Amino acid sequence: MNNNMQQQTTINIQEKANLIWAIADKLVGVYKPHEYGNVILPMCVIKRFEDTLAPTKQAVLDTNAKLDKDGIVVKKGFLETAAGQQFYNLSPFTFQSLLNDPENIKENFESYLNHFSENVIDIIHRMDFDRELQKMADNNVLYLVIKEFCTAKAYLGADVVTSVDMGYIFEELVRKFSESYDEQAGAHFTARDIIYLMAELLVGNDEQKLEREGITASIYDMAMGTSQMLGCLTERFLKIDPEAEITSYGQELNNQTFAIAKADTLIKGGNADNMRQGDTLGDDKFSGYKFDYIISNPPFGIEWKTSKKAVEDEYILGEAGRFAPGLPAIGDGQMLFLLNGIAKLKEDEGRMAIIQNGSSLFKGDAGSGESEIRGYLLGNDWLEAIVQLPNDLFYNTGIATYIWLITKNKSEERQGKVQLIDASQCYDKRRKSLGNKRVEISD
Repeated sequence: MNNNMQQQTTINIQEKANLIWAIADKLVGVYKPHEYGNVILPMCVIKRFEDTLAPTKQAVLDTNAKLDKDGIVVKKGFLETAAGQQFYNLSPFTFQSLLNDPENIKENFESYLNHFSENVIDIIHRMDFDRELQKMADNNVLYLVIKEFCTAKAYLGADVVTSVDMGYIFEELVRKFSESYDEQAGAHFTARDIIYLMAELLVGNDEQKLEREGITASIYDMAMGTSQMLGCLTERFLKIDPEAEITSYGQELNNQTFAIAKADTLIKGGNADNMRQGDTLGDDKFSGYKFDYIISNPPFGIEWKTSKKAVEDEYILGEAGRFAPGLPAIGDGQMLFLLNGIAKLKEDEGRMAIIQNGSSLFKGDAGSGESEIRGYLLGNDWLEAIVQLPNDLFYNTGIATYIWLITKNKSEERQGKVQLIDASQCYDKRRKSLGNKRVEISD
């Protein structure tokens, strides 16, 4: 990132973080601190849509009026063209004009939200925002919250606040709100320094080749959260080839983080249909797909009981399913995610960087599911390297973690070998810790 962009990013993040706390002040007494995110996250998403659409809003309203006059019923394509986006809003209201009628602010705001295109309404619905809207209105804080979002520092348009900035802002938000109560280890987030290292490892020694030949690639994250990993990997490829054609795919279980990922994809002009909600282990939304690159930090130390029947049914299918090599103990599903990734890598060229904790290395005696999975990886010679990361690198856990680098296309000099890299001391101490994150990976 050049210095000007870096400076703008820093300003954006500081400004928005301050704004968020100004809004949180209005929620004191109505919400508990860990619930602030239920209001602020959806409001940030909605305001980002509003600010991104602002320059073309009048053109959209004019186009809609003309289509009505001409009796045209199927309007979607015309309205998207007028908006210059894959989404639009047909309401005459803006955040600012909502303030002109405090008495009817709830009804007017609902009308404003219901006039978005269907893809945005789906996002708002998934964030369960109707309930919060009612609660804010009942407690007389809705007007105050909307008013805070009308200040200059609350501007969230894509022309000033980039997707990368927005990622940092959401990261800061979700981290803050999840700190207030005990989240599962590693849930929600992977910090940027870790993602950039994973992207670097995926590019590997291929940078000159990719630069020479150009990049057309499909990338996938099986536990995508707010889709920041996909964003950072795309950024890395665009740095090599500014005309790279990257198609992102992701699946996420949590409705709220999924909605943020879908919103981010829409605003970037990507195909939001490639972002899918559901349980990756028990309800694979990308069955039969193969990808060039996979980047992921799936949950570890989490039971897979809820997916048990579907996973066991797929295991019985043998090679026709994702889990033929074996099933790990029910208490930790991370190696099932590993198998899901291996099944989805393109033959002879796919590469995957996936985070695992120590149990994937040592858990399970000979003949156990874990041991069979390791044997399957080594027997096929797909495991290229394991990198031990520094402790205290993640927001929500201080335990030892590793990046497993898996490739279906090992270079000749690596065949029959696995490289073990101890990067546990390759860090800079943070001036101020962020949750459990006390260190950052150094250049």
